[in-house]
Amino acid sequence: MDTGDTAWLLTSSALVLFMTPGLALFYGGMVRSKNVLAMLMKNYISMGIITVVWVFVGYTLAFSGDTGGVIGDFGLFALDGVGLDNAVHGYTVPDNAFMVFQMMFAIITPALIAGAIAERMKFGAWVAFIAIWSVVVYSPLAHWVWGGGFIASDIQAVDFAGGLVVHINAGAAALALVLVLGPRLGWRQTVIRPHNLPLTLLGAGMLWFGWFGFNAGSALAANGAAANAFVTTQIAAAVAASAWAGMEQWRSGAPTTLGVASGAVAGLVAITPAAGFVNPMGAVVIGVAAGVICYLALQIKFRFNFDDSLDVIAVHLVGGILGALLLGILADEAIGGVAGGAEQLGRQALSVLVAFGYSFVVSYALARILDVTIGIRVSEDQERRGLDLTLHDEQGYVLAE
Repeated sequence: MDTGDTAWLLTSSALVLFMTPGLALFYGGMVRSKNVLAMLMKNYISMGIITVVWVFVGYTLAFSGDTGGVIGDFGLFALDGVGLDNAVHGYTVPDNAFMVFQMMFAIITPALIAGAIAERMKFGAWVAFIAIWSVVVYSPLAHWVWGGGFIASDIQAVDFAGGLVVHINAGAAALALVLVLGPRLGWRQTVIRPHNLPLTLLGAGMLWFGWFGFNAGSALAANGAAANAFVTTQIAAAVAASAWAGMEQWRSGAPTTLGVASGAVAGLVAITPAAGFVNPMGAVVIGVAAGVICYLALQIKFRFNFDDSLDVIAVHLVGGILGALLLGILADEAIGGVAGGAEQLGRQALSVLVAFGYSFVVSYALARILDVTIGIRVSEDQERRGLDLTLHDEQGYVLAE
């Protein structure tokens, strides 16, 4: 084992966890003031619920079992055998360091979904959804891609840090959930504006900072692959933020702070699967594509009439698909050992279809089951009064006694 690799992976784990509070602020600033605490809560509770699920069953289902399989077994149930050495996985870091790094990914992935269902989902239903979803959707997909499952071994698609497992997965689940929930009251009839854009900008900065652990940490070592992922992550985010602002200037004549923040996140999403496989110029191409195409994808929800409150689908689903596919074209064999071309593009495309199809179908079925059993949407009165008071008996802002 290597102490430098271990130090970097533990640092990266902390950076990835830091992204979840960042995501909470990013989303929290975009909702109305009467729902800010409810949005923060939906993100923060993921750190509690998913940690417990991951320790007992999530990790073993994702990272045990035979190569080429569909799901892991219970050989690592409750972290049995996951200790201070590297006997299970054979990396240059302790097995428990690898486990906790992967835990942080398991935490933030369902939290991403929260932006799509903002301002109208019951808290209890949300807790039930993410707890079950992390077992029946996240863990299997993580196994297929990172745990030796069939996407890695048979399809031979690659995903450096989570384009398939995190972003396409969360985006597909978000689409399924909003179709079951329906739109917010007044959607497309009244303008629903963000209540605190400085909060959103702060959250975006925290996400950008934490993403270096997300991507560069996925090298699982303090080496050249980590350095390359760090560099390509910065380039793609910066280029995408600039491209999004340019699109706003061109289309409406007014570049916005929300646009720069959204563009940066779109670039970070798109580079995630490719960070360890492309060179800096490949990152520029991915950044431009993310800034332009994810901006244009904002119209999808209006075209197909579904209320994705905070544009999870345009940024995470579309951005994740872009990154996964462009990786198939732009991969530099000298960087990550994978050569871009028609064959690799085909592998990437098939993996995208598998990830999206599985996540959407199972997420939709889960949402339907919860809806007919416990109900997933708040009442009209609760929605009008705001979820902070009606679900949590708190207020985000009290300006006078």
